Amino acid sequence: MLLLRTSYRCVTTMAEHLPYFTQGRVIKGFGRGSKELGIPTANFPEDVVENLPAAFSTGVYYGWACVDDGEVHKMVMSIGWNPYYKNEKKSMETHVMHIFKDDFYDSILKVCILGFRRPEKNYPSLDSLIAAIKEDIADADMKLSQPDALKYIDDNFFRDLSSQL
Repeated sequence: MLLLRTSYRCVTTMAEHLPYFTQGRVIKGFGRGSKELGIPTANFPEDVVENLPAAFSTGVYYGWACVDDGEVHKMVMSIGWNPYYKNEKKSMETHVMHIFKDDFYDSILKVCILGFRRPEKNYPSLDSLIAAIKEDIADADMKLSQPDALKYIDDNFFRDLSSQL
C-alpha cells in the first residue's frame, strides 16, 4: 500500500488582516504631497511600516483616520515604494480626507485600514499620477459611505487614549 503525505503551509492573505488598526507619530515626509501633488499626506515612521503584516501588498488602501483625539475622517493610504518617485524606502502615506488648518507633525495618527483599492503602479506623468490619486479618493469616499464601513467610525481604538504613544 502506497501512503501519500501532503504537507500544508499556513498562508495568510491580506483580507485576513482587515480591518487593520495601527498608529504612530506623524513624521516629515518627502514634501511632495501638498506641494507637488496638491494632496497632503501624513507619513508614519519606519517602525510602523516595518510592523505591517507580510501579507499586505503594496498599493492603495482606504479606511478611517484620527489625529490625536480629534474627529475620525475618511482616508486613503499608499503603502509601498512610490515607483513614480523611485523611493528607496517603503512608506505609508495617509491622505486624511479633511482640510486641516495647520500641519500636525509629531501628532498621533491612528488609522483603521478597511480595504484594498488597487496595486501600486508607476505612472508616465505627474498628471496621470494625480488623476489616479483623485480616483482613489473618490472611490474611497463612496466605499466608506457604506453601512459596513461606517460602523468603524465609533471604534474604541480611536478613543482609547491609553494606547497613545
